[in-house]
Amino acid sequence: MVKSRNYSTWVLSLLVATTLSACGSNDTGDDSNSEEYSELVVGFVPSSDAENIADNAQPLADYLEEALDMPVTAQVTTDYVGLVEAMRTGQTHIGFLPAFGYVQAAERGDVEVVAKSIRFGSGSYKAQYNVPADSDIEDFDDLVESEGLVWAFPGYSSTSGYLFPGVEFLNAGIEDLEDKFQHLEVQGHDNALLQLLDGNADFATTFDDARDSLSDEIPDIEDQIRVIGYTDPIPNDTVTLYGGMPEDLKERITEAFLSMEENDEALQAMNEIYEWDGIEPAEDSEYDIVREAYESFEDLID
Repeated sequence: MVKSRNYSTWVLSLLVATTLSACGSNDTGDDSNSEEYSELVVGFVPSSDAENIADNAQPLADYLEEALDMPVTAQVTTDYVGLVEAMRTGQTHIGFLPAFGYVQAAERGDVEVVAKSIRFGSGSYKAQYNVPADSDIEDFDDLVESEGLVWAFPGYSSTSGYLFPGVEFLNAGIEDLEDKFQHLEVQGHDNALLQLLDGNADFATTFDDARDSLSDEIPDIEDQIRVIGYTDPIPNDTVTLYGGMPEDLKERITEAFLSMEENDEALQAMNEIYEWDGIEPAEDSEYDIVREAYESFEDLID
């Protein structure tokens, strides 16, 4: 069970382009030699404090420098949209993108997923349906059969907060979600849960188990908020590479990441940054389920 994840919603702003001396922003590099890359840029998006992310990212950059025998710079971008743009243009070569971020990046540019995170022994997680403990709602079918419920969710582009639950509602025969439910977009999984506690919503959708993010300030939150169901599995966040790099370099980078399982310091760095417990190979086809969800709500997001 995935216990914590701060991928909440996407802010639709663009990254101010970072400067890279290794290659031009539009260089496809298909036939280039890896020796042309004098430096690699790794892109991070802050899950909390940007300065702490930068500090925690340095051990990972050091590990990659040693494994690849070339300089590696860690860059903290403003949001996932900015990281997608930087990877699309080749200004960032390695990015830690969530499932939906990877799908968007692959749609807009030449990128390749090579690995994904493992948390609590799994390469996937689920979204969950939450209701107040004293609610009459008992399961997913009750949500489908009820009318006029207030649905609190982090944002339309949140994979676990909206896309996957939304697809399940569509598959259950609901044709118009905005007509069926009163939508309450609140910018954050923890905020969605707080709407339940404040009596502003009848149910909320979050990652599994978002209640943990509030357990310090609300110790009995599991008694106050009840989980009534889960979605299908969602593939975990990725290690994504800029596709314009030469194949031999991409293979070396992939091997370096997969070898992190044998390097406690590098793996600890990823745990401190994004709570990764491990890493495993990933393929593009694993994210088709996310593409399908995106296609169902593309008009709302774009």
